[in-house]
Amino acid sequence: MAPLESVARKPVEETAQNFRSAPHNIEAEQALLGAILVNNEAFYRVSDFLNPEHFFEPIHQKIYPIHQKIYQLARDLIRAGKVATPVTLKTFIGADIDIGGMTVSQYLARLAAEATTIINAEDYGHTIYDLSIRRALIIVGEDMVNVAFDAPVDFSPRNQIEDAERRLYELAETGRYDGGFQRFAQSLTTAIDMAAHAFQRDGKLSGVATGLDELDRMMGGLQPSDLIILAGRPGMGKSALATNIGYNVARAWRGEVRADGHTVTANGGIVGFFSLEMSAEQLATRIIAEQTGIPSHQIRRGGISEAEFERIKDHSIELQNLQFFVDETGGLSVAQLAARARRLKRQRGLDLLIIDYLQLLQGSTRRSAENRVQEITRWPSSPPARAGSSASAASTC
Repeated sequence: MAPLESVARKPVEETAQNFRSAPHNIEAEQALLGAILVNNEAFYRVSDFLNPEHFFEPIHQKIYPIHQKIYQLARDLIRAGKVATPVTLKTFIGADIDIGGMTVSQYLARLAAEATTIINAEDYGHTIYDLSIRRALIIVGEDMVNVAFDAPVDFSPRNQIEDAERRLYELAETGRYDGGFQRFAQSLTTAIDMAAHAFQRDGKLSGVATGLDELDRMMGGLQPSDLIILAGRPGMGKSALATNIGYNVARAWRGEVRADGHTVTANGGIVGFFSLEMSAEQLATRIIAEQTGIPSHQIRRGGISEAEFERIKDHSIELQNLQFFVDETGGLSVAQLAARARRLKRQRGLDLLIIDYLQLLQGSTRRSAENRVQEITRWPSSPPARAGSSASAASTC
């Protein structure tokens, strides 16, 4: 069957030989749609990741975006418990529509005649999905170029970089079709691997040790993907606790070089600390005071003895190699914070992320400013903090 694309592109190619069409595969779309119309079970092979918008819609032609419409109608009929066939679909599409010189009935019949087998339906769906992600990447790249050319004077390049990182990350998260049900044996293997890893780690914990024995005993350490909120009234020691945990994790870090030369965390963890209230110097002074036992106000005023200064110097030498990274920028939005955390993960690695404190984050959307609860809950899975309280967040990565 001649692909729909050839009919649509012909006039354009005659007038613009250098036109670059967005990545697509009309034949794969036709074969998959035909398979669904012949055997509706093929739909369930792709329904959990493929949506109508993933089908190619040529912007340079004026004909009906028929593939998106056919898939959407077939999906709606099948989910309603009805049969999706060329006969049942044609009643929902205008009969006067011209599809490359064919009527709707003729085109649907051709799709069914040229259908792929149900066995190949998932592979064809992956092809269509991957091509749609590539088209989305092109859009992001074009937007980056246009914004860079036409950016206003008060628009910082750093903001554009963080916005581009956010869009690319969102695209990376949506551009996946893995997941779904898995065999229990696979989960069992993962559980055994976790137990073996815990046996090899210091403290025999499955997660990252906080250095606080009672807390580790109750929680088994900080588990991957945990989001922990330290909530309480001002002056109750939330920042001190978060700082201590971050210091203990970073101090215990030990890397292990794999055969491919990549270093992975074998113990402890690499810590990222967003200090939205204190400066990096204040945070460093607090850590030194906690480790040396010298009050921080004495360190700031210089009211220390020579022996105490030597003690501070010795601890400072140890802290220089600490896998502890601080960002003291105030007024960060959730999107900016996420972009910087991803950058640290990519450049240095990241096992524990600490935010002190949560309410100082700004919402990433204009609407979030209308409601403080909505603004705070932009952080994934975090409950809104009560009025008059503050909260620090720690998330393992």
